[in-house]
Amino acid sequence: MTEKMTHWERVRAALKGDNVDRVPVSMWRHFYSMETSAQTLAEAMLGFQNQFDWDFMKVNPRAYYHVEDWGVRIQYTGDNSPHVVTVPVKTPGDWLKLKVLDVNKGILREHLLALELISRGLKGGVPFIMTVFTPLSIASRLTASEEIFLNHLREHTSEVNQALEVITDTFISFSKACLERGASGLFYATTSWATTDSLTEEEYRKYAMPSDLKLLSALPPAEFHVLHVCRNNNMLALLKDYPVHAFNWDALGAGNPSLAEGKKIVGDRAVIGGLAHDRALVSVAPEKLAAQVKALYATMGDTGWMLGPGCTFPPDTPEENLRAIRDAVVF
Repeated sequence: MTEKMTHWERVRAALKGDNVDRVPVSMWRHFYSMETSAQTLAEAMLGFQNQFDWDFMKVNPRAYYHVEDWGVRIQYTGDNSPHVVTVPVKTPGDWLKLKVLDVNKGILREHLLALELISRGLKGGVPFIMTVFTPLSIASRLTASEEIFLNHLREHTSEVNQALEVITDTFISFSKACLERGASGLFYATTSWATTDSLTEEEYRKYAMPSDLKLLSALPPAEFHVLHVCRNNNMLALLKDYPVHAFNWDALGAGNPSLAEGKKIVGDRAVIGGLAHDRALVSVAPEKLAAQVKALYATMGDTGWMLGPGCTFPPDTPEENLRAIRDAVVF
């Protein structure tokens, strides 16, 4: 039997496909009412970590942090998801107005400060990864709707491509700064776009893949980059060769590979997930969650994977359900 490991030892072993004392586990959510400053965001992340002792921390940043410095304005109402008040891109010509941001100013700077506080609080004992969205995902949040963005992307490709260059250069700088602040890697998220519900695979190769790979290939070495392939009918197989250490997706989503199927697709890289992240996680009985974890063990074995949600889970998920997930990995 493998001796008890530290969080870092357990995560490193899982990433390599080596034996672990138990499968690593983490869960992640927004704390909307605490996202509006570096100090309170860091407090929320560290408080959640201290409460459940997860094996790694996925930092859930301010919901629209990646676009606010370009002029997106949002409104918070308590601990609810914020809503967008205004966006900067209303016409195709507005794409040409975007400029590369100084990551040491504004909302991006706030998040770098939050990472410094998180790093200080974790004291090197727990890996933490920063959520960074793909350039295409970021661009889509600068418009009023995904439908408008998709029309611009297909009908005004040159203008959008110029903006994608600006966005990619900005987030190369930001991602490097995250790693300098102590982040172990990126949680690189595709949101609405790496799914055949939105684009064809040919379109994803054309519109998204160049900027995805430009950003990832520009980064210095890191230990724990995760590609999060969002939504149902996802393109995990298309993105399986991305230069990351692990893949996360909704293994319960319609049209998506199961966790075991996804592991076969990505080969020697680790997979993360297996649990619901939607309202099902709120209403399910804790004992059923524990049974689901045991079933995953039976299917996956105990190497090359980590337990987690398919995406960010609802804030009102009962604590006893999270506790059941956390406790189920030790049996």
